[in-house]
Amino acid sequence: MPAHRQPPLARPATAAPARAFFPARRAALLLGLAGALCLAPAHAAEALALQLSPAQMQALGIETQLVPAAGSAAQDGLPARVAVPNDQVRMVTAPLAGLVEALLVAPGQTVKKGQVVARLSSPEALALQRDGAQAASQALLAEQVRARDAQLFAEGLIAESRLQASRAQAAQAAALLAERRQRLALAGLAQAGGNASGNLALRAPLDGEILEQSASVGQRLEAAGPIYRIARLHPLWLEIQAPVALAAQLAIGSRVQVPAQQASGKLIAVGRAVDGGSQSVLLRAEIDRGSERLRPGQAVEASLELKPGAAVGVLLPAAALARQGERTLVFVQQGGGGKTGDKAAAGAAPSAAGAPSGAAAQAAGSVEWRAVPVRILGQSGSSALVDGVPAGARIAVRGVSALKAMLPDDGAQ
Repeated sequence: MPAHRQPPLARPATAAPARAFFPARRAALLLGLAGALCLAPAHAAEALALQLSPAQMQALGIETQLVPAAGSAAQDGLPARVAVPNDQVRMVTAPLAGLVEALLVAPGQTVKKGQVVARLSSPEALALQRDGAQAASQALLAEQVRARDAQLFAEGLIAESRLQASRAQAAQAAALLAERRQRLALAGLAQAGGNASGNLALRAPLDGEILEQSASVGQRLEAAGPIYRIARLHPLWLEIQAPVALAAQLAIGSRVQVPAQQASGKLIAVGRAVDGGSQSVLLRAEIDRGSERLRPGQAVEASLELKPGAAVGVLLPAAALARQGERTLVFVQQGGGGKTGDKAAAGAAPSAAGAPSGAAAQAAGSVEWRAVPVRILGQSGSSALVDGVPAGARIAVRGVSALKAMLPDDGAQ
């Protein structure tokens, strides 16, 4: 009887689809990435185009801003620092070595000229008071001798040489007294006579505000040791860092504004020296309107009025520039299926491998970006003066590195 043959085991039905699933999934991802980027320049000289949906731009953190046309009447966004004019700053220092007994004001308070702001106790002050009292006594005695000799000479009782000697002694005593009084005045001791106490009263040299306090009660100070820094805060200076190429477009007296603080003034100096690190020029403006809304040391952004007919470049944030090889690129939005506005919030996540999916771009409507080559005319801090950006263009100022990562190695060449 023939042996019964077992039928072969059936292969699971899902095995073949399992082998086909992963290549298909990979192909879909690659197609989605290709659809999102649309990297298809007509030839090597054209700017490279990227297609992204608003949701994808949100996911990549892309933010935009409009730029003025080249040669506009003003340059905005220049980094600046608020400073106090040199002739409006004074230091209160210890005129003599001594002990701080009292500090009567604190930073942020306003003071009047002549107001007592601190008291010191100083052995040197005591010695000055004693020397002043002695000089006053000697001057008084010398003057009395001179007056008596003048009377005796008039009566013919003494020789003229004696009168001349007494006059010389009186003049020397008067000069010594003037010197001692000057030293007392510089030390804050108004009187040469009176009770010697060794106490110094330090007074505010001008009307202003206490900016800094450098000493504390009970501290021993050497002569000229700093105690307070006082300043008059109107008007104020604005120290602006500008690219070298921009300096030639400025004129002394041009209008300067600080839009965020609603302050304004005029340009009073254009520096000749160039900072070696940033290749920028220091501009100085005097702010006489709205200075009460500014604080010394505050970092602000300034807007400068240019000379009539100036037409060299536009000022952009340095973060808007992307460097690829020897080229500098700016990503310009061409419009399309959506508008990002000036700020883009976090939104939909990108697809696997960090790239947005092409399906999402097609669903939400795409926006075209072009990597436009530009020429840097000058750079200062967080700003750059460039040429080659289309007038009134909307450019990417954040998320630029994400856009650059989508370019091939020879992008925009």
